[in-house]
Amino acid sequence: MHRLSRRSASAILRNGGARYRSVAAPISLQDSSTEGNSKVSQSPRRWYSALTAGRHNITSLNNFNLSNGLFLGIRTESTAAASASDPPVEKYEYQAEVSRLMDLIVHSLYSNKEVFLRELISNASDALDKLRFLSVTESQLLKDGGELDIRVQTDKDNGIITITDSGIGMTRQELVDCLGTIAQSGTAKFLKALKDSKDAGADNNLIGQFGVGFYSAFLVSDRVVVSTKSAKSDKQYVWEGEANASSYTVREETDPEKLIPRGTRLSLYLKHDEKGFAHPERVQKLLKNYSQFVSFPIYIWQEKGLTKEVEVEEDPAEAKKEGDDGEAEKKKKKTKTVVERYWDWELTNETQPIWLRNPKEVTTEEYNEFYKKTFNEYLDPLASSHFTTEGEVEFRSILYVPAITPMGKEDFINPKTKNIRLHVKRVFISDDFDGELFPRYLSFVKGVVDSNDLPLNVSREILQESRIVRIMRKRLVRKAFDMILGIAMSENRDDYEKFWENFGKNLKLGCIEDRENHKRIAPLLRFFSSQSEEEVISLDEYVENMKPEQKDIYYIATDSLTSAKNTPFLEKLLEKDYEVLYLIDPIDEVAIQNLKSYKEKNFVDISKEDLDLGDKDEEKEKAMKQEFGVTCDWIKKRLGDKVASVQISNRLSTSPCVLVSGKFGWSANMERLMKAQTVGDTTSLDYMRGRRVFEINPEHPIIKDLNAASRNCPDQEDALRTIDLLYDTALVSSGFTPENPAQLGGKIYEMMGMAISGKWGALASEIHQTVSQPGNPGNTGNLETVEAEVVEPVEADGKK
Repeated sequence: MHRLSRRSASAILRNGGARYRSVAAPISLQDSSTEGNSKVSQSPRRWYSALTAGRHNITSLNNFNLSNGLFLGIRTESTAAASASDPPVEKYEYQAEVSRLMDLIVHSLYSNKEVFLRELISNASDALDKLRFLSVTESQLLKDGGELDIRVQTDKDNGIITITDSGIGMTRQELVDCLGTIAQSGTAKFLKALKDSKDAGADNNLIGQFGVGFYSAFLVSDRVVVSTKSAKSDKQYVWEGEANASSYTVREETDPEKLIPRGTRLSLYLKHDEKGFAHPERVQKLLKNYSQFVSFPIYIWQEKGLTKEVEVEEDPAEAKKEGDDGEAEKKKKKTKTVVERYWDWELTNETQPIWLRNPKEVTTEEYNEFYKKTFNEYLDPLASSHFTTEGEVEFRSILYVPAITPMGKEDFINPKTKNIRLHVKRVFISDDFDGELFPRYLSFVKGVVDSNDLPLNVSREILQESRIVRIMRKRLVRKAFDMILGIAMSENRDDYEKFWENFGKNLKLGCIEDRENHKRIAPLLRFFSSQSEEEVISLDEYVENMKPEQKDIYYIATDSLTSAKNTPFLEKLLEKDYEVLYLIDPIDEVAIQNLKSYKEKNFVDISKEDLDLGDKDEEKEKAMKQEFGVTCDWIKKRLGDKVASVQISNRLSTSPCVLVSGKFGWSANMERLMKAQTVGDTTSLDYMRGRRVFEINPEHPIIKDLNAASRNCPDQEDALRTIDLLYDTALVSSGFTPENPAQLGGKIYEMMGMAISGKWGALASEIHQTVSQPGNPGNTGNLETVEAEVVEPVEADGKK
């Protein structure tokens, strides 16, 4: 067929196809293939025209014409092809090997076997909650069922744990649906029914979510038997399943001795190596740890002892002897104290979750008692904070500041302190957090956090959504700081001194690790200073005591308070009555360097170069440089690479010289600390040490003598050795460690020898000459023949 240009095609579309019909090439419509295939020849065909819109069905080739427009192409569709549709799609359900799936659920979801009791007690609590909710409208459900409680009984000899609740119970169909269907939560189904009936939120204490908590029983059990009677049914049914089995049985209970009024009895037949869980003491410990705050009473079948006095039978021989003696007076019967053993139910969850109460209704004594019981402490806390947070995450919490640090102070380096107990709907979830809820430096804070809607994983052991956790962490940290600030603002100054003594280093660590909370941490810091050597002061107190012309906060970092008080760097500042902070803890210097400033006042290390005390006199400095410039160059030439430069000091008044650190390098204190690191990298010492500047005091006599030596005898050996000794002594007095202490000692001995050479020897010679002169009463004429006479002591009265 003819090819149309773009311009011709556009003309056809504008004017119609009448004038262009002649350009259509004749097309043979006869197809040899259609002759032999009647189905194809009779099939409808669709043709398309560039001149007319739409499609046209061609039922007969003979009647086909081009009257409706220019025919450009043809497409043949066979009805046979249309009838041959795509292969049918088959839908399949996922299949699972039930025994293998059960094994994965039981042994992969839970990392700790003891949580089985938490899960089963939570299920019992849910059953009681459901009954309590339904009984509001159906009061007959509570008849003949006794109190709403949970009872746990153990048989340590046979390895059996029995958990009984008087809750809603289950019918036969509910047994199949809830226990026979993996991951179907009866509680979740119940909540959905409440939501559909527009009663959502009517009972927000239900714990179950995932429908797999029941199967945690197989963590420790070979066989589980569930006997249950629904409050809505008169029949009792028994569900029985075994570990690693793909089937279970359900039967009606016919034994009258095993019938229960209402609720569920769960019997766990423990594995051979898990029978330790059947000891009453261990079960009681687990109940107190995980389910202490469940809203229903939990009783455990416990052995108890009753102390009483019993009579002691007399010996027949003694009784006969007393009778023979004819004693008329009756003697008192002999008794002894015995302990009578018996078994009875004991309440395990006596402690109430006081965080659910209004803080205004809780007394300080109740907070302290709860703290001691929950965290096994014997001292009252320094402070407590009870609050409720609403918004994206809703939770209640009680936080405490302990009175003392734990033994060993391991909390300072170990964030896993188990000090924060996380509960979800009063059920303990975990206390094993690696800094998720509290940063490491606040790991000493103890407390309880309870929420109804935390995003947990199926095992209830891990918080899932990091955004939610970040929000919780931020609010908990803020409340912790408010609590600590309350101690600092207290009228009793001893409370915060006690806190600072125990946890001060933790806050200093916070300066390093938590930049976001610098404004909260800084007011809580305390340091000794040049004007407060006996008591620590706050940064606020320092700023209040600053001189009007003082612009910065000055500090010096040393290894002890004595070193700080006697450092030569203080001389000029003490003359000006400027206060200087003493940083004597190894962590202090790093903490202050991370703070950088406080209330727009920069922290300045007085042991580093370029110290500005605000008293610069340019004319005086210029005159000093002219006078001592040659001396500085001469000293620098002698010391070589040991120092970066020699300058005239503005910080000295009594010392001849000092060695200061570079502005961006390590201080002497930091250099000492880095050398002492067990796993420190010694290769970094060379370039992190930074430049050292040797500063001299032009007013000191030694420097004046060296100034004269530099002009008159710069090459004299004694003068050069004096420079060396001056550098070494400045090294020590400035807090640095000499590289060759023995060489320094040798120089000191040599200088001492020069200073005292022959001094006392000449004095002894003069004395000897005086004694040996003629006419001297002490002269005997022959010193060699004089013998010492031994005189015995005589008392004043002449007697020995």
